[in-house]
Amino acid sequence: MFIRLAQQHRQFVRDLVMNLQALAIALENRGHMASCYTCGGEMNSASFMVSLGENHLIRFLVSDYGITWTEMRDDRELMKLEGAEAISQLQELADLLKYEVPIPQNHNVTIQDNSEYLQKI
Repeated sequence: MFIRLAQQHRQFVRDLVMNLQALAIALENRGHMASCYTCGGEMNSASFMVSLGENHLIRFLVSDYGITWTEMRDDRELMKLEGAEAISQLQELADLLKYEVPIPQNHNVTIQDNSEYLQKI
């Protein structure tokens, strides 16, 4: 049972890394500076970063050790999430792209602040 769970987890991380790479490309195509770096060819970890405007940065890290979402403005941490909550924030960011909603540019506004608008769509 544990071997099967370990294999499923590895596959989950690989899938997440591939989706992060695609998200970085989509964000770049929309005019944002974005990157997704992986370590090695096995895609078992990644560092995803995107600049959403003046001093507004999102960093998403995934590895076998954990998953974190950190949103910063002016070098100050606005929000830090882990696990499923971090992945939910990725979905919020992807939805902003999908529905072409302007990404927040206001000071101290997070991606999460647009969730009510997205629920109406």
